[in-house]
Amino acid sequence: MLVVMEAGARPDQIDAIVRHVEKMGLKAHPIPGANRTAIGITGKQGAADPEILETFPGVKEVIRVSHAYKLVSREAKPDDSIINVGGVDVGGNGIIVVGGPCAVESFDQTRTIAEQIKRAGGQLFRGGAYKPRTSPYSFQGLGEAGLEILARVRDEFDLPIVTEAIDHESLLLVEKYADCIQIGARNMQNFSLLKSAGKARIPVLLKRGMSATLEELLLSAEYIMSEGNYNVILCERGVRTFADHTRNTLDLSIIPAVKRISHLPILVDPSHGTGKRNKVLPMSRAAIAAGADGVLIEVHHKPEEALSDGPQALLPDAFAKLVKEVDAIAVVLGRSLQPALAAS
Repeated sequence: MLVVMEAGARPDQIDAIVRHVEKMGLKAHPIPGANRTAIGITGKQGAADPEILETFPGVKEVIRVSHAYKLVSREAKPDDSIINVGGVDVGGNGIIVVGGPCAVESFDQTRTIAEQIKRAGGQLFRGGAYKPRTSPYSFQGLGEAGLEILARVRDEFDLPIVTEAIDHESLLLVEKYADCIQIGARNMQNFSLLKSAGKARIPVLLKRGMSATLEELLLSAEYIMSEGNYNVILCERGVRTFADHTRNTLDLSIIPAVKRISHLPILVDPSHGTGKRNKVLPMSRAAIAAGADGVLIEVHHKPEEALSDGPQALLPDAFAKLVKEVDAIAVVLGRSLQPALAAS
């Protein structure tokens, strides 16, 4: 259910709705919009009738939301959400390019790549301190030591950090060190982890599962938002199909589908989506043309020595070319590349 407030509704009128909803044993989620505030109501409805809220001062209307996902839908918030990640806006009219290695291997490796990302105009830095791998014998990441490296690089180059959490314990550490928590494809339906992310105070980048439908992706986002964290960014990273010319099938059709029914921004990861270095640039161009709010790119200065996913990592020069080309496509669509934070 959704309570839509009048455009001139006062804060005390909004608070009165929130208090009454909580007295009914339900959760209230105020969602400010460009013109008015909406209040999403979630939980199991009991004997009390939420439609009594129509009589409260400042209420324009009460709407029953038809989707199973309520807070992520455009019924809850018609205008696009803009999520701030360490000072960088994700969503809206601008696009972003996130770059960095699949895994943090050492301080020197991470610093070298971060310097190139900053020079090329990337806005955010990605790198895995925790690496859930298909094989238990593959490199699993440096853990907290990797997070410390990421924090040092962030402070030197003023590049906000996106990095993955794989369980509740690592999520608490990621929240301490980073600017955005990534929930990977393998954990998209790890509901206890999603609830933990919903209690975090920093944004969450939610990657689509390898076989997840659009509705399943949005319901996973709903898990996070229903716990009170409304700063969610979706990410398409390819799904598993019968195709053998690429590691995964990058489903760019999900971008306009998300934009039609949800207010959340969506990024595309063509590195994991294709697994092939020569496909990353063309699929990045296509992602921006399809309406994505940015791309997530793996970059390594020595991909042949990378401990994880070297064959899909771009060299720094290729990353710089990618930034220029996706910016050019964004301009055609009336959008532009978000400015990178000025180095301190």
